[in-house]
Amino acid sequence: MQVDTGLPKEYLNFPKPIQGVSRIKGIRHILKGLVLSPIYWGIAYVTHTPGLAFRYLCALKGFRLLLRERNFMGAYGLLVAPLDSVRYFEFDFMWRTAKKIEIQSYLDVSSPRLLPLMVADRAANFMVDLINPDKNDLPATISLANSFGVEDRCRFHGCLVEEASLKPNSFDLITSMSVVEHIPDDKGAIQKMWDLLKPGGVLMISIPCAAKASEEYTNLNDYELIDTDENGFVFWQRYYDEDLIRQRIYSITGMPRRFQIYGEKNAGSYHQNVTQKRSDPFYPYWREPLMMGLQYEFKERLADLPGMGVIAMEFVKPN
Repeated sequence: MQVDTGLPKEYLNFPKPIQGVSRIKGIRHILKGLVLSPIYWGIAYVTHTPGLAFRYLCALKGFRLLLRERNFMGAYGLLVAPLDSVRYFEFDFMWRTAKKIEIQSYLDVSSPRLLPLMVADRAANFMVDLINPDKNDLPATISLANSFGVEDRCRFHGCLVEEASLKPNSFDLITSMSVVEHIPDDKGAIQKMWDLLKPGGVLMISIPCAAKASEEYTNLNDYELIDTDENGFVFWQRYYDEDLIRQRIYSITGMPRRFQIYGEKNAGSYHQNVTQKRSDPFYPYWREPLMMGLQYEFKERLADLPGMGVIAMEFVKPN
């Protein structure tokens, strides 16, 4: 149940997904993506979009999936649209750090599946625990782990992080990418992750942020983990300002060892983009890397954000 936090609330009416799209248009859309994706990807280097190196690794995986397993649709996703929107920034932040850490045990809390599976793929000497309470999404994660050949080193937990039966002080690395903002008891989730982390271990999280904190409610219950209210709306996510981050996160973890902020140049571009994706079954995801470079930039402070942004943080648990 969502507890009233007293934060300003915005109610968003998203269009319902369009059903029964034309097969011919779908094939045309796929072919268009294959042709245009590398062009937009290449141009994005000029705009200094983060995450393009990680996108290259995804493309390599896509080619291998196509050649070894003849899995065309799986390969297509990795080649054309493995990331979208601010994920380019978030994957870049977390991947660069994860590569440098000596890992023996790793927990991911509901991040986009490519992050933990790529971390699992880079070395064969540790186990990866993946928490994902979305019953519709978890089978797709298991399927991709099989395609990557890392399923024997992954343990999948279909539960909330607060309900996970895992041993405290047991993980060298814990990641959670743009998840905490969807959890009503965000502070409880952070405390649980902090308790599971070994002394000296690294916790990386990313959350949406703004100059002033707020909450969003939507008419679409994507995850079906929270009940809708009497008006048919469900809590979707919160935006954290400096004060809210201190209250909900720093009060548990202390200050981060490192952080970065990436946000809109002009307020409103994010919501316009989200609405387009939800209403257009043929949204051109291959444009995303260039769009991010043109419409987003790094910021020094949350107060500098004209609209929404994302802050990624790296914490180290004291010994």
